[in-house]
Amino acid sequence: MKSFWLCFVPLFVAVDAVGVLPMFLSLTEGIDPPVVRRVVYQSVLTAAAVALLFLAVGTAVLRLLGITVADFMVAGGILLFVISMTDLITTEKLRRQVDPESLGAVPLGVPLIAGPALLTTSVLLLNQYGFWNTAGAIVTNIFLAGLLFRFSPLINRFLGKSGAKILSKISSLLLAAIAVMIVRKGIAALISSGLAG
Repeated sequence: MKSFWLCFVPLFVAVDAVGVLPMFLSLTEGIDPPVVRRVVYQSVLTAAAVALLFLAVGTAVLRLLGITVADFMVAGGILLFVISMTDLITTEKLRRQVDPESLGAVPLGVPLIAGPALLTTSVLLLNQYGFWNTAGAIVTNIFLAGLLFRFSPLINRFLGKSGAKILSKISSLLLAAIAVMIVRKGIAALISSGLAG
C-alpha cells in the first residue's frame, strides 16, 4: 500500500488536473452539458489507454535503444524540471481551437492529462515500484482528473480563478522538487554503475 502512495503523489502532481481545469473550462465553454460529459469520458479513456500502453512498452523500447534506467532518470528528471519551470513561469497553458468531437482525445486526453510529465514519471516509477502499483496510481489519478472535470463548474465557483492558479503553481513547484530528486538518484546510479564497471 505504501508503494502505491509513493507512486500516486508524483503522478498526481504530473497530471496537474487542477492546473488543466481552467483550460478545460475555456475549451468547453458554450458546449452543451451532454457533449461536455462525453468529452470528459473520452479524455479519461484516451489518457488511460495512452499512459498504460506507454507503461507497458516504454521500458522495452528503452532497452532496445540501449538506454539504462539511470540515463532515463537523469533525462526524465531534467525534462520534468523544464516542464515544471515552464508552468511556474507562464501564466496560462497553451490554448487551441478544437472540434468538440475530438476535444476529449486531443488536447485533453493527450497531451494535457497524459502529457510528457505523466509518461516520464510513470516509467521512472515503474522501475522503482513495479507495474501494478504504477498502473493503479495512473488509473486512479486519471479517474480523479475526470471527476474534477465532471464537477468543474462547482469546483471553479469554489476555488475561483486565482485559487486554481495558486494550486497549479504549488503542484508545479512540487514537480520541480521531485524532478531534482530523480536527477540526483540517476546521477548516483550512474556513478555507482561506473565504479562497479
